[in-house]
Amino acid sequence: MKLKIITLSLILLTMIVSCQSQDQLEFKRYYTSGSLIYQQRCQNCHGKNGEGLSALIPPLTDSVFLAANKQKLACFVKYGLNTEVVINGKKFEDQMPATDLTPVELAEVLTYVTNSFGNKMGTISAEQVNAHLQQCR
Repeated sequence: MKLKIITLSLILLTMIVSCQSQDQLEFKRYYTSGSLIYQQRCQNCHGKNGEGLSALIPPLTDSVFLAANKQKLACFVKYGLNTEVVINGKKFEDQMPATDLTPVELAEVLTYVTNSFGNKMGTISAEQVNAHLQQCR
């Protein structure tokens, strides 16, 4: 009886997974990996919930800012940011350091950030990141 239940459970799980589109699977892969990168590389400054740090470090919760700067986000993370940023009418002047993340890692962490903290912007692919990085040089 237990073997039948386990077998049926595995069959059901396989059916559910196979029903997901390639895009959905890619999003989940990017999002999950991006979450780990965020925890290791970004959370210390931007906070567990993307809330930022007082007047020093901007929050990552402003969907309007993220959407307006979607093509610049990879540049901000890869090369750092040393200009003033205004988010929700509040100025942030602290410098963001550059990172050594690969284009795939940038795509993963940006997919996570742009789909967390109240944001819903979909997958940012490594191809998009490469194109965006070419524009910021």
